[in-house]
Amino acid sequence: MIITDTHTHLYSEAFDEDRTEVMQRAITAGVKRFFIPAIDSTYTKSMLQLEQDFPDHVFLMTGLHPTHVKDNYKEELQHVEDLLSKREFVAIGEIGIDLYWDKSTLRNQQDAFRRQIHLAKNYKLPIVIHCREAFNEIFEVLEEEKSDDLFGIFHCFTGTIEQAQQAISYGMKLGIGGVATFKNGKIDKFLNQIDLKHVVLETDAPYLAPTPYRGKRNESSYIIKVLEKLSDIYELPTHKIAEITTANSKAIFKV
Repeated sequence: MIITDTHTHLYSEAFDEDRTEVMQRAITAGVKRFFIPAIDSTYTKSMLQLEQDFPDHVFLMTGLHPTHVKDNYKEELQHVEDLLSKREFVAIGEIGIDLYWDKSTLRNQQDAFRRQIHLAKNYKLPIVIHCREAFNEIFEVLEEEKSDDLFGIFHCFTGTIEQAQQAISYGMKLGIGGVATFKNGKIDKFLNQIDLKHVVLETDAPYLAPTPYRGKRNESSYIIKVLEKLSDIYELPTHKIAEITTANSKAIFKV
């Protein structure tokens, strides 16, 4: 059984003390593919080191996270372009709009989001979307940019079934993680109405640890709890959930 974690920040400082052990626990649990989203240029070196340390398992994205869209965001986007010109990445991500922390940067976030969608199209890459309290704003951009070459993952999907269907209509898979295991997570109430072909698994480690680890540091081995939850929701054995969601990840990342 090969399990794919489509979204994990294993280069985070949260793993500086035991990164190798964290990776080994996940690999032992069956997680063989780790897709690594970018945040900003300050993490590039540690991301490249992670790939160097685990070349058979780690696949890197590049991009500018919406909460890191500051006054220098155009310089950060130039850094993304420079990286793309030098080597291959599996996606542009994580990108999008976040209005939870700072609404004052909305215009710049929208601009950065659009620019990075255009980069993805130019390089024929998927996008990985971060959306927090910004479904309408995200969908507005996706509606403008929708095309056959727009595709990717709606990371950490926490919306309604209507929003799920809208995201899928723009060529997005739904990234399902620890929230599906929360008592108040809500998505578990309708997820079985979404065809499993539209779903990929993720942890977002070190964030959003699933039950029973909620509130603790998340790690990729905990994806087993998400896998088990989806097994219950879809009434399929865990190996089948792993097989289908890994195939879905291959369709997106082409890896």
